[in-house]
Amino acid sequence: MSDKFQEGQVLEGKVTGIQPYGAFVALDQQVQGLVHISEVTHGYVKDINEHLSEGDEVQVKILNIDEKNNKYSLSIRATQEAPKKERRPRKQAAPQQEDASAGFNTLKDKLEDWIKQSDDREKFRK
Repeated sequence: MSDKFQEGQVLEGKVTGIQPYGAFVALDQQVQGLVHISEVTHGYVKDINEHLSEGDEVQVKILNIDEKNNKYSLSIRATQEAPKKERRPRKQAAPQQEDASAGFNTLKDKLEDWIKQSDDREKFRK
């Protein structure tokens, strides 16, 4: 392994191979790492070939170095600013109803109406 690379370091690399799960990027003549498909860009990546091609020069950040297994985990996404989410306009409030009987009324105001309605139903049932 090379002592010249450290986790968190950002540097230029060259895409040397593409697989469905990610891209291999050469950091120098001896060291190569993997950019997992989830680390290619912000958002969902269905087909990595739409974002990268073999031979592309890319800026990568070293996420993890596994000395024992000689593996470098890289990220292109970590070198880019996250896109700002577009704010959707809020729904406008429903227009106010002009009917005075609609909407909220106090119980005292409505109690007389309810008693009358109840009495009318009782008369109708008899």
